[in-house]
Amino acid sequence: MKPKGDTMRRWESKRWQDFQSNLGHIYQNNNFQRNRFPDLANWGAWRGFEDFSQACPFTTKIELEKDRLLNPPHGTNFTYSTDQYLRFSRTSGTSGVSMAWLDTREDWKWMLGNWDLILQMAGVIPGSNCFFTFSFGPFLGFWTAYEAALHKGCLCIPGGGLSSESRLNTILRNQVEYLFCTPTYALRLLETAKQNEISLQENRLKKIIVAGECGGSNQATRKILDHAWDKDAVLFDHYGMTEVGPVAYEIPGGHGGLRILQDSYYAEVVHCESLLPVEDGELGELILTPLGRTGAPVLRYRTGDLVRANRDIDDFGLPTFDLVGGILGRTDDMVIIRGVNLYPSAIDSIVRKVPGISEYQVLISSSRGMKEARIRAECEKSVGLALENAIHDAFSLRIPVECVAPEALPRVEMKAKRWITE
Repeated sequence: MKPKGDTMRRWESKRWQDFQSNLGHIYQNNNFQRNRFPDLANWGAWRGFEDFSQACPFTTKIELEKDRLLNPPHGTNFTYSTDQYLRFSRTSGTSGVSMAWLDTREDWKWMLGNWDLILQMAGVIPGSNCFFTFSFGPFLGFWTAYEAALHKGCLCIPGGGLSSESRLNTILRNQVEYLFCTPTYALRLLETAKQNEISLQENRLKKIIVAGECGGSNQATRKILDHAWDKDAVLFDHYGMTEVGPVAYEIPGGHGGLRILQDSYYAEVVHCESLLPVEDGELGELILTPLGRTGAPVLRYRTGDLVRANRDIDDFGLPTFDLVGGILGRTDDMVIIRGVNLYPSAIDSIVRKVPGISEYQVLISSSRGMKEARIRAECEKSVGLALENAIHDAFSLRIPVECVAPEALPRVEMKAKRWITE
């Protein structure tokens, strides 16, 4: 039996050689990448990912948006002829302009392979009953999940066009085992069950596989869902982006956090301002390079997602790259209120610990050059006061809470936008 060090070296060597070959193909055929990255001409001389990261500039969403504006409708970042692109997706537009994204058959197959591993880690097996709550628009994430589950041999039930009440009834009547949705919509289904007096106790649910937002690793949210469905560790976090594909699955153990698919991605974490690498445990921005999606490649992509990394070696001698606590927030969502840094995930964690709040919004305003925050929440006044006190205890900040009537705030199926600039 070879030492674990040899296992890791062989793995790293193969991973680099495969990616280096893709870099050569990108250099030969992709004018966009050649123009933005002149040093790509030296791809054959690089000895590994460290050489690559030292030579390669970051890719930003603004850069990709600009290319599309100057070269409508889809920009110029293509490695193959146009007839090779068969799949159309679009980013959510959570930050910036919504961008269309085209994929080749091979790149789509590569993403399905990533999802196949994610499904395996969630316990999905052939014959499992899977329910997809989302409407079938151009959202990449659960399209790839749906097709991967089909290929795996699962019964795939689409929920697009149904009301939340109808979806709940479908889940229960069809003995659904795996539910796919955002964390916000998982909570919305609980609210719907309560409003319509639908009992969730008789269910076959094994996992709720969530993505699209922070919150899948939020311990308070996980506790709420575990209790409602009468399960242990029912939530299974997942992370991906249209620009890079399916990236990570929940760290084994059922306690949240995310594990990068290192066969498929080269991951880095850098300081949000200096853009220099940070040590494990330090807060930084996640940088991703897909290793097998070459049709519209992004190299060292600045995701805008805030994480704390933990790198280790597993029992097989292979490296792990874990994101402790999952996605903690976004670089463009952080606000400074009276000298205190606030992230949406931190506020959400506190809100979910205060019983009696159906939905909420955080309203950000500016006064005399200073930012202020206030919260609107669907709750009783006593609950609003409890939320104010909980926030003060956590941050030593007084943030006023305005209590509003039930159903006064918007509900969504996909990504919730709870932080609003007035």
